[in-house]
Amino acid sequence: MRFLLVGSLAAAVNWLARIALSAVFAPALSFEMAVLIAYAIGMTSGFLLYRAYVFPDAGLPMAVQLRRFIAVNLVSAVEVWLVAVVLLRMVVPALGIGLDYTPVAEAIAHGIAIAIGAATSYVGHKLLTFRSAQGVEPA
Repeated sequence: MRFLLVGSLAAAVNWLARIALSAVFAPALSFEMAVLIAYAIGMTSGFLLYRAYVFPDAGLPMAVQLRRFIAVNLVSAVEVWLVAVVLLRMVVPALGIGLDYTPVAEAIAHGIAIAIGAATSYVGHKLLTFRSAQGVEPA
């Protein structure tokens, strides 16, 4: 349950950061770049929150956890970016509902992408990033 709550908070940071970046820097900053920058912001908050509240007794050095966290998140970042871009650039226009490339369409596409990426992150962090030094999963 803690993973879900902390993950939701990190996802909200990611989502809100992208909205803020797009609102302040568009059109100079593309949706695609805003998604990547926001992901890095959410990832940073996620690492600190997961380490403090979800996996505090993992028993691995912080540097090892950080490297693994980055590796897992690189996979998830690619997944989130691809899903968000495909949804915004292909799926939303194909629906023909008049939301093409609007802030609402961007928020929906990015939110769905974050939700999909959360599953990948969960598995990777549980099995790799924050597993205990003895290979036993933290409670």
